[in-house]
Amino acid sequence: MMTARHAMPGLVDRLPRVRGRYEPMADLGKMTWFRVGGPAEVLFAPADAEDLAAFLKTRPAGVPVTVVGLGSNMLVRDGGVPGVVIHLGKAFSTITVDGLTIRCGAGAVDANVAAAARDAGVAGLEFLTGIPGTIGGALRMNAGAYEREIKDVFVSATAVDARGEIQKLDYDAMGFSYRHTAVAEDWIFIGAELKGTTGDVDAVTARLRAIRSEREQSQPTKSRTGGSTFANPPGQSAWKLVDAAGFRGKTVGGAQVSPKHANFLINTGDATAADLETLGENVRAAVKATSGVDLHWEIRRIGVTKDDAKALTGGAA
Repeated sequence: MMTARHAMPGLVDRLPRVRGRYEPMADLGKMTWFRVGGPAEVLFAPADAEDLAAFLKTRPAGVPVTVVGLGSNMLVRDGGVPGVVIHLGKAFSTITVDGLTIRCGAGAVDANVAAAARDAGVAGLEFLTGIPGTIGGALRMNAGAYEREIKDVFVSATAVDARGEIQKLDYDAMGFSYRHTAVAEDWIFIGAELKGTTGDVDAVTARLRAIRSEREQSQPTKSRTGGSTFANPPGQSAWKLVDAAGFRGKTVGGAQVSPKHANFLINTGDATAADLETLGENVRAAVKATSGVDLHWEIRRIGVTKDDAKALTGGAA
């Protein structure tokens, strides 16, 4: 595994000056809901959008950049993440409501946006309380739950492109599709405008409670999990395909297919990222063999394996 002495020589020293904070060899595992994974070679928490843009404009060529949010729908591999991992903190978590429009930073927690809309008597965003993540992640994957998706409430988004230029995106520019947007992977979302409808606070509150109750009853919300593992194939449910393949409750090391919901992987206590990814791939192979369907990961997997990390560091353990 990469350690501080095995990091890219002088990486922090080669990075541009910022007003935010750099943290070499930061523990990413503790930032994820799975609680597994290796370190970020350098973790960067920008002070604000201008700080992020300046970093992207002046970062050394060839240094990879990865963005992480709440860590709820993400698996960090055991060898860690080379290069710079960007985490959008408090400066990107603001939420304001203007009439029926909700303006929020990409770091705002989805459930908090749903709650702010409720408090303002805005309906239509309740589904966000069923998505464990941040608005940035929701924009990136057109996240959805309870028969709604982010595209259904979307007005516009703001992102910083790979050259450090701030871009405004309208609905057409997003290229929404099921659990996907067409925006370049190296663009970093920093905020969004969403719009709901006029609602009754009590009715919206009741809907939020119903969604939370349904999640608690049907999903392993108290386990170390990464949310829905696989996207639903057209016209089918991933969990039903996993069940049909006989994988509910199956294990690899400390990883398990949840007995409560077959489209969730859980860390039973001592899983590695390799355990979880291997189990997921075993599920995919079994579903392909039994149903002829290719399941696609919904969980975002980042970083390198331990073996890859050793290769990058010249074989050092």
